[in-house]
Amino acid sequence: MPHLGWQELLIVLFIVIVIFGAGKLPEIGRGLGQSIREFRQAAREAQEAQRAEQAQQAQSNLPDKTA
Repeated sequence: MPHLGWQELLIVLFIVIVIFGAGKLPEIGRGLGQSIREFRQAAREAQEAQRAEQAQQAQSNLPDKTA
């Protein structure tokens, strides 16, 4: 995948401003930031649940020493 340089980013920003208008940019940025935060939180929770499940499985696989 090619890397975007500053010229390409300026062109994309210009197109976004033309399409949405300058007044909508803060709303778009806020929504994008919130979406990224929610995605990271969900990914973190899923990872913690997976670790807890693996720990529980490892604990159940240990031999019983109460005899």
